[in-house]
Amino acid sequence: MPEEFGFKTEAEERAFWESQDSDDHTDWSKAERVRLPNLKPSSTSISLRLPNALLERIKVAASKRDVPYQSLIKIWLAEKIDTSGAQR
Repeated sequence: MPEEFGFKTEAEERAFWESQDSDDHTDWSKAERVRLPNLKPSSTSISLRLPNALLERIKVAASKRDVPYQSLIKIWLAEKIDTSGAQR
């Protein structure tokens, strides 16, 4: 599609689509569902300081669930955001 609009860069294309409604440029009746099984969401590494006692409690809880403690922290944070009514 970039060719038909004449975009020179990805940034130029991104700027275009940020200001446009795709319905004006796409015949969605011809769209087909696709599966992207290997697609991984982008992520950012952060550094988080926790009291040692809290980290140990998290590790114990993760061990009981047989999951890495970092994964358990992500699960708990996501659940907290969902239950607090905040939007993603």
